[in-house]
Amino acid sequence: MRSAHIRSVAVAVAVTTAATGLAGTAFAGPATGERQSAAASATTTAQVVAAARAAAFAHASATGVGAGDELQPQDVMIDPEGARHVRFVRTHQGMPVLGGDLVVHLSHRLAYTGVTRAADHTVRPAATEAKLTARQAEEKAAAAADGDAGTAQLVVDARDGAAALAYQVTVDGSDGSSTVVVDALTGRVRSDTPDSDEFLSPELLKTLRSHGETLDPATGVQAQALTGAASVSAATHYPVTAHGFGRSLFVGKVPLTTTQTARKSFLLKDPTRYGTETRDAKGRETESFGQGTKFTSTTDSWGNGTTTSRGSAAADAQYGITETLDFYKKTFGRKGIANNSKPARAMVHWGNKVGNAFWDSACGCMLYGDGDGDLIKKPLVVLDVTGHELTHGVVDATAKLEPTYVDNDGNQFGEPGALNESLADIFGSGVEFFANNQKNPPNYLLGEKLGLRQKFLRRLDHPSLDRLEGTVDYWSPEVADAEVHAGSGVSSHAFYLLAEGSGRKTIGATTYDSPTYDGSTVTGIGRAKATAIFYRALTRYMVSSTDFHDARIATLKAAKDLYGATGVEYRTVDQAWAAVDVTEANTPAARH
Repeated sequence: MRSAHIRSVAVAVAVTTAATGLAGTAFAGPATGERQSAAASATTTAQVVAAARAAAFAHASATGVGAGDELQPQDVMIDPEGARHVRFVRTHQGMPVLGGDLVVHLSHRLAYTGVTRAADHTVRPAATEAKLTARQAEEKAAAAADGDAGTAQLVVDARDGAAALAYQVTVDGSDGSSTVVVDALTGRVRSDTPDSDEFLSPELLKTLRSHGETLDPATGVQAQALTGAASVSAATHYPVTAHGFGRSLFVGKVPLTTTQTARKSFLLKDPTRYGTETRDAKGRETESFGQGTKFTSTTDSWGNGTTTSRGSAAADAQYGITETLDFYKKTFGRKGIANNSKPARAMVHWGNKVGNAFWDSACGCMLYGDGDGDLIKKPLVVLDVTGHELTHGVVDATAKLEPTYVDNDGNQFGEPGALNESLADIFGSGVEFFANNQKNPPNYLLGEKLGLRQKFLRRLDHPSLDRLEGTVDYWSPEVADAEVHAGSGVSSHAFYLLAEGSGRKTIGATTYDSPTYDGSTVTGIGRAKATAIFYRALTRYMVSSTDFHDARIATLKAAKDLYGATGVEYRTVDQAWAAVDVTEANTPAARH
């Protein structure tokens, strides 16, 4: 489940010099252009940020930036063809603005070319003096989220068509942390959302129980092909990079790059991928990676392919995370989940009988429960679960797509949240294709190894074949209030049609039959180009409030950037969205 992250925004500038082309891997795309040196990149970044900030104020009628606002750069993207994009978060009178994010677009000469903004209304609250004290807000937040409240911070809540003075409070509860936003005038709880992204939503778990169905993923068959770590001479100075293997639960025997700390001592930490590491939570429900226990070995082998070894789930987790990192780096040039060359991390055996897997932004890591032993029989450390959840981390670092509301059971609703789930499915599937592991054959299905009676959790070609979550094939006005997993089918279906086209076909070992809303025929442009377009759209043209009609515009802009406005790629993007009934003609009058 995707949860809204509505917290104080840390300011960080990351330079994305990599192109969105797909060169150098199984994909192929536009040329990536020249990379800048570190010194040139830093100078260019400062110039680009200054130009974008000046343009935002100079074009206030378009950007919505005005008196009392300050803009902090979160990401600077320099496209090989010359365009620049600066993603900003906003403060007003020193207060963080929730839903105030925007991307300013510039030409290669740093001239203003446009803006993508989350809030289409003013962010200035009518009242500037709080009636509640910070202490009162903390008490209301603690009661709402049933936990211990941190320090309340004044913010401007510019989401959902309003601009209200509010307090933002982090609450630590028995089920993890959550962020609560309390109206500073009335005391009303404006939102209460968990800070972790659960793979299985409360509504799905409820449905599974009502059906008497369990999740019991099939384990892999152990291959015998790989060798252990190479011998190291006595003169070696530790630590050094080593090459071991894991006997995983779900994908057989897999290579793992590790750290050798002594002649017969190894650590499950990958120095070639920013120090990415998996640890053992030992049954603790902690969001602190430092509290996890390091996995060590004397042989550089990890797990035995069954749950009797604590290292088996760790092998799956480490393998899935490194494959996801490699997918993003080799496909898009993205250096880590947040594109900041920092490690992705995981803790397995998290909590006591926890039947779920999470992306936790507070921890900056994946958390995997062992299953509750009843509804869920094994840890959810399968490859597409990891790719899906880490993509939520990528979205958190870019567009920060958020649901429009969350119910008392934690179920989330609304198009931006549904788009987030869809992107996690799209790129999670992309991780499978990238890994091309024959123990986990790539396809456009999500959760096909979970042991469900319908043989998958969701699928991109014909989403409504998912009966468990009631996923939809096409857009309608009702999708604005749909649960996010159900609504995710709209953009997932559009992506599949863009990549592979409509109708019946067999790809690999899987047969697909993708319908269209109006019976039209769509001819796909290929997975490589479709993936490039959706990634460009996410990183350049989506913001926290982007809905499906906004996503159509974002992908059209991305296709124009990459392939031109007169090419077949641009036309097919338009056709794919029309085939799921997202068109310019039926765009809702008021979307934010």
